[in-house]
Amino acid sequence: MNIKVLGNNQSILDQYFAEIRDISIQTDPLRFRENLYRIGELFAYEISKELNFEVTDVKTPLGIAKVPKMVQQPVLATILRAGLAMHNGLLKIFDRAENCFISAYRKYTDKGEFEIEFEYMASPSLKDKVVILSDPMLASGKSMEIGYRALFSKGKPSHVHLVAIISSQQGVDYIVDNIKDENVTLWLGAVDEGMTSKSYITPGLGDAGDLAYGEKIDSK
Repeated sequence: MNIKVLGNNQSILDQYFAEIRDISIQTDPLRFRENLYRIGELFAYEISKELNFEVTDVKTPLGIAKVPKMVQQPVLATILRAGLAMHNGLLKIFDRAENCFISAYRKYTDKGEFEIEFEYMASPSLKDKVVILSDPMLASGKSMEIGYRALFSKGKPSHVHLVAIISSQQGVDYIVDNIKDENVTLWLGAVDEGMTSKSYITPGLGDAGDLAYGEKIDSK
Protein backbone atom coordinates (compact mmCIF):
# COMPACT_ATOMS: atom_id res chain seq x y z
CA MET A 1 0.00 0.00 0.00
CA ASN A 2 1.25 3.43 -0.95
CA ILE A 3 0.66 6.20 1.64
CA LYS A 4 0.68 9.89 0.73
CA VAL A 5 0.40 12.69 3.33
CA LEU A 6 -0.41 16.07 1.78
CA GLY A 7 -0.31 18.28 4.88
CA ASN A 8 2.52 20.25 6.50
CA ASN A 9 3.92 21.25 3.12
CA GLN A 10 3.14 24.96 3.46
CA SER A 11 0.37 24.95 0.88
CA ILE A 12 -3.15 26.36 0.97
CA LEU A 13 -4.27 22.95 2.21
CA ASP A 14 -2.60 23.70 5.53
CA GLN A 15 -4.70 26.87 5.87
CA TYR A 16 -7.89 24.86 5.38
CA PHE A 17 -6.71 22.19 7.82
CA ALA A 18 -6.05 24.90 10.42
CA GLU A 19 -9.55 26.34 9.95
CA ILE A 20 -11.44 23.04 10.27
CA ARG A 21 -9.52 22.31 13.50
CA ASP A 22 -10.07 25.79 15.01
CA ILE A 23 -12.78 25.66 17.69
CA SER A 24 -13.69 29.31 17.15
CA ILE A 25 -14.17 28.86 13.38
CA GLN A 26 -16.08 25.59 13.85
CA THR A 27 -19.05 27.54 15.20
CA ASP A 28 -19.93 28.38 11.57
CA PRO A 29 -21.15 25.12 9.96
CA LEU A 30 -21.34 26.72 6.52
CA ARG A 31 -17.66 27.63 6.64
CA PHE A 32 -16.79 24.18 8.00
CA ARG A 33 -18.61 22.47 5.12
CA GLU A 34 -17.05 24.85 2.60
CA ASN A 35 -13.57 24.01 3.86
CA LEU A 36 -14.31 20.28 3.56
CA TYR A 37 -15.54 20.98 0.04
CA ARG A 38 -12.35 22.86 -0.89
CA ILE A 39 -10.13 20.21 0.68
CA GLY A 40 -11.96 17.62 -1.42
CA GLU A 41 -11.18 19.61 -4.55
CA LEU A 42 -7.47 19.77 -3.73
CA PHE A 43 -7.30 16.06 -2.92
CA ALA A 44 -8.98 15.40 -6.27
CA TYR A 45 -6.31 17.43 -8.06
CA GLU A 46 -3.51 15.45 -6.42
CA ILE A 47 -5.20 12.09 -7.06
CA SER A 48 -5.76 13.02 -10.71
CA LYS A 49 -1.99 12.86 -11.22
CA GLU A 50 -2.20 9.11 -10.54
CA LEU A 51 -4.94 8.42 -13.12
CA ASN A 52 -4.54 7.33 -16.72
CA PHE A 53 -4.40 9.92 -19.49
CA GLU A 54 -3.91 9.64 -23.23
CA VAL A 55 -2.90 12.34 -25.69
CA THR A 56 -5.73 13.27 -28.05
CA ASP A 57 -6.21 15.81 -30.83
CA VAL A 58 -8.40 18.77 -29.88
CA LYS A 59 -9.62 21.08 -32.60
CA THR A 60 -9.23 24.76 -31.74
CA PRO A 61 -10.30 27.79 -33.84
CA LEU A 62 -6.70 27.99 -35.14
CA GLY A 63 -5.62 24.39 -35.51
CA ILE A 64 -5.15 21.09 -33.70
CA ALA A 65 -3.71 20.86 -30.18
CA LYS A 66 -2.42 17.61 -28.73
CA VAL A 67 -3.77 17.47 -25.18
CA PRO A 68 -3.70 14.74 -22.49
CA LYS A 69 -7.24 13.70 -21.57
CA MET A 70 -8.41 11.40 -18.79
CA VAL A 71 -9.11 7.90 -20.07
CA GLN A 72 -11.84 7.15 -17.54
CA GLN A 73 -13.44 9.11 -14.70
CA PRO A 74 -13.14 7.46 -11.28
CA VAL A 75 -16.10 6.33 -9.21
CA LEU A 76 -16.51 8.51 -6.11
CA ALA A 77 -17.56 6.63 -2.97
CA THR A 78 -18.19 8.08 0.45
CA ILE A 79 -19.28 6.95 3.89
CA LEU A 80 -22.41 8.77 5.06
CA ARG A 81 -22.94 11.27 6.53
CA ALA A 82 -19.67 12.99 7.40
CA GLY A 83 -18.20 12.35 3.96
CA LEU A 84 -20.83 14.29 1.99
CA ALA A 85 -19.17 17.72 1.90
CA MET A 86 -15.77 16.33 0.98
CA HIS A 87 -17.44 14.09 -1.60
CA ASN A 88 -19.01 17.15 -3.23
CA GLY A 89 -15.56 18.74 -3.52
CA LEU A 90 -14.21 15.64 -5.25
CA LEU A 91 -17.26 15.62 -7.53
CA LYS A 92 -16.68 19.26 -8.48
CA ILE A 93 -13.36 18.21 -10.04
CA PHE A 94 -14.35 14.77 -11.34
CA ASP A 95 -17.58 16.24 -12.66
CA ARG A 96 -18.65 13.24 -14.76
CA ALA A 97 -17.88 10.61 -12.16
CA GLU A 98 -20.28 7.90 -11.09
CA ASN A 99 -21.10 7.89 -7.39
CA CYS A 100 -21.34 5.34 -4.59
CA PHE A 101 -22.80 5.93 -1.11
CA ILE A 102 -22.16 3.69 1.89
CA SER A 103 -24.18 3.88 5.10
CA ALA A 104 -22.16 2.81 8.14
CA TYR A 105 -22.33 4.00 11.74
CA ARG A 106 -21.10 3.38 15.26
CA LYS A 107 -23.47 1.06 17.16
CA TYR A 108 -22.87 1.49 20.88
CA THR A 109 -23.40 -1.10 23.62
CA ASP A 110 -24.66 -0.41 27.14
CA LYS A 111 -21.01 -0.38 28.24
CA GLY A 112 -20.21 2.49 25.89
CA GLU A 113 -18.27 0.28 23.47
CA PHE A 114 -19.14 0.20 19.79
CA GLU A 115 -18.93 -1.75 16.58
CA ILE A 116 -19.23 -0.38 13.05
CA GLU A 117 -22.56 -1.38 11.51
CA PHE A 118 -22.86 -1.54 7.73
CA GLU A 119 -26.44 -0.76 6.63
CA TYR A 120 -26.75 0.07 2.95
CA MET A 121 -24.82 0.75 -0.23
CA ALA A 122 -25.95 2.41 -3.47
CA SER A 123 -23.38 1.92 -6.21
CA PRO A 124 -22.80 1.36 -9.93
CA SER A 125 -20.70 -1.57 -11.11
CA LEU A 126 -17.13 -1.13 -9.88
CA LYS A 127 -15.55 -3.86 -11.99
CA ASP A 128 -12.16 -2.71 -13.34
CA LYS A 129 -12.82 0.91 -12.31
CA VAL A 130 -10.77 3.31 -10.20
CA VAL A 131 -12.61 4.10 -6.97
CA ILE A 132 -11.97 7.02 -4.59
CA LEU A 133 -13.41 6.23 -1.14
CA SER A 134 -13.50 9.26 1.16
CA ASP A 135 -14.26 9.82 4.84
CA PRO A 136 -12.94 12.97 6.58
CA MET A 137 -11.73 11.19 9.73
CA LEU A 138 -9.76 7.95 9.97
CA ALA A 139 -9.89 7.15 13.70
CA SER A 140 -9.90 3.43 14.50
CA GLY A 141 -9.85 2.62 10.78
CA LYS A 142 -12.79 0.19 11.03
CA SER A 143 -15.28 2.33 9.06
CA MET A 144 -12.84 2.74 6.20
CA GLU A 145 -12.07 -0.98 6.14
CA ILE A 146 -15.77 -1.89 6.10
CA GLY A 147 -16.38 0.64 3.33
CA TYR A 148 -13.46 -0.72 1.34
CA ARG A 149 -14.64 -4.32 1.62
CA ALA A 150 -18.21 -3.34 0.71
CA LEU A 151 -16.95 -2.03 -2.63
CA PHE A 152 -16.10 -5.52 -3.83
CA SER A 153 -19.75 -6.58 -3.69
CA LYS A 154 -20.16 -4.47 -6.85
CA GLY A 155 -17.14 -5.87 -8.71
CA LYS A 156 -13.39 -5.74 -8.22
CA PRO A 157 -11.97 -2.23 -8.82
CA SER A 158 -8.67 -1.83 -10.66
CA HIS A 159 -7.44 0.56 -7.95
CA VAL A 160 -8.87 2.08 -4.77
CA HIS A 161 -7.79 5.45 -3.36
CA LEU A 162 -8.69 5.79 0.32
CA VAL A 163 -8.93 9.44 1.38
CA ALA A 164 -9.08 10.97 4.88
CA ILE A 165 -8.35 14.51 5.99
CA ILE A 166 -7.18 13.67 9.52
CA SER A 167 -6.09 10.26 10.77
CA SER A 168 -4.84 8.79 14.00
CA GLN A 169 -1.62 6.83 13.82
CA GLN A 170 -3.59 3.86 15.13
CA GLY A 171 -6.00 4.19 12.20
CA VAL A 172 -3.13 4.21 9.69
CA ASP A 173 -1.61 1.13 11.30
CA TYR A 174 -4.98 -0.65 11.28
CA ILE A 175 -5.52 0.00 7.56
CA VAL A 176 -1.99 -1.13 6.70
CA ASP A 177 -2.40 -4.31 8.76
CA ASN A 178 -5.87 -5.20 7.46
CA ILE A 179 -5.85 -4.18 3.80
CA LYS A 180 -3.12 -6.13 2.04
CA ASP A 181 -3.54 -4.92 -1.52
CA GLU A 182 -0.91 -3.26 -3.71
CA ASN A 183 -3.69 -1.62 -5.72
CA VAL A 184 -4.63 0.66 -2.83
CA THR A 185 -3.34 4.16 -2.11
CA LEU A 186 -4.01 5.84 1.24
CA TRP A 187 -4.23 9.66 1.00
CA LEU A 188 -4.09 11.68 4.22
CA GLY A 189 -4.02 15.33 5.16
CA ALA A 190 -2.46 14.92 8.60
CA VAL A 191 -1.67 12.11 11.05
CA ASP A 192 -2.30 12.80 14.76
CA GLU A 193 -0.75 10.64 17.43
CA GLY A 194 -3.57 10.46 19.98
CA MET A 195 -7.02 8.91 20.27
CA THR A 196 -9.52 9.01 23.15
CA SER A 197 -11.14 6.00 24.81
CA LYS A 198 -14.19 6.65 22.59
CA SER A 199 -12.01 6.56 19.44
CA TYR A 200 -11.96 10.27 18.70
CA ILE A 201 -8.69 11.56 17.24
CA THR A 202 -6.64 13.99 19.36
CA PRO A 203 -6.01 16.80 18.80
CA GLY A 204 -8.18 16.08 15.75
CA LEU A 205 -11.15 18.39 15.29
CA GLY A 206 -14.11 16.69 16.99
CA ASP A 207 -16.97 15.00 15.15
CA ALA A 208 -16.88 16.09 11.49
CA GLY A 209 -20.45 14.95 10.83
CA ASP A 210 -21.84 16.93 13.78
CA LEU A 211 -19.85 20.04 12.85
CA ALA A 212 -21.08 19.91 9.26
CA TYR A 213 -24.69 18.80 9.73
CA GLY A 214 -25.65 19.16 13.39
CA GLU A 215 -25.61 16.85 16.38
CA LYS A 216 -27.17 13.40 16.13
CA ILE A 217 -28.49 10.85 18.56
CA ASP A 218 -26.11 7.89 18.53
CA SER A 219 -27.57 4.43 18.02
CA LYS A 220 -27.58 2.41 21.23
